Amino acid sequence: MKEKFLKSFTPRDLMAGVIVALVSIPISMGYAQIAGLPMIYGLYGSLLPILVFGLFTTSRDYVFGVDAAPAALVGGTLAALEIQGGTAQAMEVVPMITLLTAAWLLLLYFIRAGKAMKYISQPVMGGFITGICLEIILMQIPKLYGGDMGTGELFVLLKHIWETIGTSFNPASLVLSIAAVVLIQLGKKLFPRFPMSVAVMIAGVLLTVLFHVDRYGVRLLPAAEAGLPRFVLPGFAGQRFADIAFSALSIAVVITSETLLASGSFARTDGYKLDNQKEIRGYALANLVSAFTGCCPVNGSISRTNIVRQFGCSSQWISVSASVTMAVILLFCTGFIQYLPVPVLCAIVVCALYSACEFAMGEKLWKTSRNEFYIYLAALLGVLLFGTVYGVAIGVILSFLEVIVRAVTPPRGFLGVIPGKTGFYDMERNGDTRPIEHVVLYRFGGNLFFANVDDFQEDIENALQPDTKVVVVDAGGIGNVDLSAAERLQCIYDELKEKGIRFYMAGHHSKVNDLLRVYGAEAMVKSGGVRMTVPLALRAAGIHPPYELHAREDESLRRMRLRNVFRELRPEDNTQAEMEWAFGEDSERIKEELAQEMIEHSGENLEDVPVDSLVSALEKNSFGTISLMDEDEFLDRLEMHLAELARHTGHSVEEIEDELEKRRGEVEDKIRLLNPEALDQIKRKRLEHVEYFRRQNREAYQRILKRRKEHLEKLKKTNPDLAGKLQKVIEAELEKAGQKDTQE
Repeated sequence: MKEKFLKSFTPRDLMAGVIVALVSIPISMGYAQIAGLPMIYGLYGSLLPILVFGLFTTSRDYVFGVDAAPAALVGGTLAALEIQGGTAQAMEVVPMITLLTAAWLLLLYFIRAGKAMKYISQPVMGGFITGICLEIILMQIPKLYGGDMGTGELFVLLKHIWETIGTSFNPASLVLSIAAVVLIQLGKKLFPRFPMSVAVMIAGVLLTVLFHVDRYGVRLLPAAEAGLPRFVLPGFAGQRFADIAFSALSIAVVITSETLLASGSFARTDGYKLDNQKEIRGYALANLVSAFTGCCPVNGSISRTNIVRQFGCSSQWISVSASVTMAVILLFCTGFIQYLPVPVLCAIVVCALYSACEFAMGEKLWKTSRNEFYIYLAALLGVLLFGTVYGVAIGVILSFLEVIVRAVTPPRGFLGVIPGKTGFYDMERNGDTRPIEHVVLYRFGGNLFFANVDDFQEDIENALQPDTKVVVVDAGGIGNVDLSAAERLQCIYDELKEKGIRFYMAGHHSKVNDLLRVYGAEAMVKSGGVRMTVPLALRAAGIHPPYELHAREDESLRRMRLRNVFRELRPEDNTQAEMEWAFGEDSERIKEELAQEMIEHSGENLEDVPVDSLVSALEKNSFGTISLMDEDEFLDRLEMHLAELARHTGHSVEEIEDELEKRRGEVEDKIRLLNPEALDQIKRKRLEHVEYFRRQNREAYQRILKRRKEHLEKLKKTNPDLAGKLQKVIEAELEKAGQKDTQE
């Protein structure tokens, strides 16, 4: 291990360690103040703890030190205990919190609790961290304009801000803090690799030395004694021990989950595996050292790790270098601290805290999963309104509730068949899907047990029709059943059998069959109520492909008997259905983007292709092998890009238009063998295309309307029979498009 560590040394690791130490000066001092300690303790926490972590971690480049979340939690705990930061009482309690945090981390290590952290969901952790950071920002705001730091929860903090504006407002302090915030935020955007917080700190010191900003009422930090940290034996706070122990547990959980999540992500990116148990041991030892030097709990730092990764570092020599650099600073360079304006340091801390907020996660959850967003918001508000201790409790409860809700309400729905294609498709997701005649095909996407078996039965019963003869459950997502579920399945089987309806479960793990037999549903298994696949279940019920599909209510009962055409439709190719399945409401936009990429990518290979072979060449380069039904849509998309095709191929727009028209006629000649259901499918697809281009590309939209009219007129002359079948489709398309234009 030591030999491997020595061999991993590179000069850039040393340089990165120096940068980490410099960046840690303003940030760590600010976080120490948030945790209720004198500023110098932030530098103490960036000396031995980072060295110990570097020696014991399995991460190659993750950085440890005084960081936002633990400092904020400690500050919140002090506020809840009504202990003023910076006092002798705070300096007694904080090391004890750190010691208990180390003890909890050691316990997590010995009980191998690394895997248990997965039960704290990202929305809960993101909301929790954001709430803590916002609470501390609100505490720090008065110091930006010359006031004292606030304590308490949201409404108390807002009241304190309002009161201090009237009593402690200093214009010079506000100007300095605003300038510092602006410089740091601009620096992140314009010079992301440059340690702007260090530059702002130096600028603040120079302003004091050169212009004596303290003469204008700007507060300065107190002088700090040079020297290395002294050994501290943490004491105990008597009756407050239980509250402090619970707070330490929450800090240990945050350190473990947040640091493991981030360092594990970096490890996967770099192609190596992190040892979670050894990582937790490293966290515990680093915090143990921090406790005996009087510091607050320490944590992994994503911001400082990102700085290190910009240098391409690959070993923990960065931690050794950062620790040595901090020792030099403590011994010889602490004199600058007394010249640093409080508003400048506070601005640096506020920017660091703001960067730690998970606003991007909240925005993403709002767009993708409202339920998870509300969990994120509840954790955030729990901290702001009730404090960190209650925020932790709310977060843990929400995490387990989320697990329970997901288990109780798995994805489920009904399946059907798309005319001309193999497989079974979600009827809600795919508009072309038709139910199989006399069949209810139901998919249940999770384990079946007492809490959700009622929903399972209710879904099936509500789907039954007077003509239903078969119920098939696609049970591929069911890996386990309990006693209640097994007994209910047997009841469902028996009740449907009495009604003359066959019931099958198909596609589930074989272990489920063993459980069904043990729990009392052996009769269903023995009588053939379980099958390996859905097609086998349908075959057992006497239903064979091509399946007869249920007609729409407003159509006569015409069946799809297309054995001769079925092969021509290439049912194994399901490109468009797969796109809709994968992208849902965004499928139209994604398909258009892929079409554009395909044309650009194919450009160099199309210059010598004759115009009558152009469509075939493009199909080979498309986003998937397309079937006959898909080709109608493919031709429409090519028609939207005539100018690009002309530019890449050297053919004129008119030549390409004629070739597309010819190919469309060939496609429609084949499609005319299909039943009206297929024509209805074409109608729906064409309406979607026209509507998409009406909103996204007016020029292409006008062109496609013109081509539709010309195509219909030409078709009446060349193929009256097909024109009669498609006329209503095209005219409905043109009428709907015209109505939209009139409305707008």
